[in-house]
Amino acid sequence: MINKPIKNVKNKISFSVLIDGIFILLIILCFYLQTSMQSSRVVYVPKGGTNAIITYLQANNFDLTNGDKYLVRFFGYPQSGWLDIGQSTLSKGDFLYKLTTAKAVLEDIMLIPGETLYFFIKEISAKLDLDEYALQLAYAKYAPMPDGVILANTYKVPKGISASHLMYYLVNTSLNEHKKWAIKFLGEYDEKQWFRYVIIASIIQKESANEEEMPIISAVIRNRLEKKMRLQMDGSLNYGKYSHTKITPQMIQNDTTSYNTYRNDGIPESPVGSVGFKAIQAAIFPANVDYLYFVRNKNGVHSFSKTYKEHLNNFSK
Repeated sequence: MINKPIKNVKNKISFSVLIDGIFILLIILCFYLQTSMQSSRVVYVPKGGTNAIITYLQANNFDLTNGDKYLVRFFGYPQSGWLDIGQSTLSKGDFLYKLTTAKAVLEDIMLIPGETLYFFIKEISAKLDLDEYALQLAYAKYAPMPDGVILANTYKVPKGISASHLMYYLVNTSLNEHKKWAIKFLGEYDEKQWFRYVIIASIIQKESANEEEMPIISAVIRNRLEKKMRLQMDGSLNYGKYSHTKITPQMIQNDTTSYNTYRNDGIPESPVGSVGFKAIQAAIFPANVDYLYFVRNKNGVHSFSKTYKEHLNNFSK
């Protein structure tokens, strides 16, 4: 009976020591998490387990310890890729937390209306440090047409994205838009039918001086096709690597591809470049005019005519 109070006192002392110890550890931890550290604003974090990620960051001169892996796990799971930390000087606690919550660094890549895949790949290869051939292979894997599938637009993509993932994203994002527009305008998505309009839209995109002309250019294409006339349009020859090339009589004579609408009936087998919404809309809804010819005038827009004689007269305007 005499020992029980002593035992209770010891238990109370042990519990008190434990509480004090935990309290001291929490204070030390708080001070540790408030320790200032340097970081680049953008941090690359490889895929892998927390241990491997901490080891990688240590090897790249981040002031971290092996124990930091437990703190990271407390906050969550590290993201991977290029992360936007947002500041170069921050507390260690903030840094470890941001490893689990920071957003990916996004790059803007823009495909302008009328540009070809050939030049688009060159541009994104240089900007994102990706292999051109890998981009070409990836596009061919996912796209149903050699060109014109990726819609003219500005895309935000994560820095460090692979060639395959990039092209999968660009092609599938665009195909979803193609399907949406097809259903809106035609009531269904038939790939062959739809891309016939896209091919026409790509020529409209190349030939038009502005959006207002697009339905009229579309009408000229429709009218010439209905009359079994060859399109004879320079824009169709500005395909692939010839996107910015001035069309010459020699090129017209020597080019044997389906893009040469001077030598071939109908439209090319595939789009001659990227298109925007207005060009596709114009391809589906041409203007109600009976023009068959057009030529660029001194004002930088086009003069349209119904007869070849009028067309020849417009050359001097």
